[in-house]
Amino acid sequence: MMNNKEKIKQIIRTLGEHKDSESAINLLTELGTNSPDDEIRELTAQTLIKKNTHDSLKVVLISKGKGINDLSARVAMASINELLALKDKNEAVKILDDTVKMHSDEEVRNTARSVRALMTFSS
Repeated sequence: MMNNKEKIKQIIRTLGEHKDSESAINLLTELGTNSPDDEIRELTAQTLIKKNTHDSLKVVLISKGKGINDLSARVAMASINELLALKDKNEAVKILDDTVKMHSDEEVRNTARSVRALMTFSS
C-alpha cells in the first residue's frame, strides 16, 4: 500500500507525462510548487523542467520562491541540475536571458544570471 507521499509523487510524475500540458502545468504549479514539503517541490520542479516547454520552464525560472529561486537549497540545486541535464537548453536560456533583462526582482535577476552562466559553461 502506497503512503500519501508516494501517491503524490506518482501523481506528479503522471502529470509530467500528461498530454494536456496547460492543465498539467497549472496543477503542478498550484499544488506542487507551493507544497510545504521540500521533496514534493523538488520533484515538481524537476518534472516541470523535464517537460521543457515555455510555460513549464517559466514557472521554475522566473517565479520567486519556486524552482531555481526556491528558499530550500536542495530544491534550487535539484532544479539547476535538471536544467543542466536538458538536451535542448534553448528555451530555458531564452527565458533566463529575458529574466536577466526584464524581471523586477533583483534577486531573481541575479539567480537567472548565475544559472545562465552555468548553462553556458556546461554546454
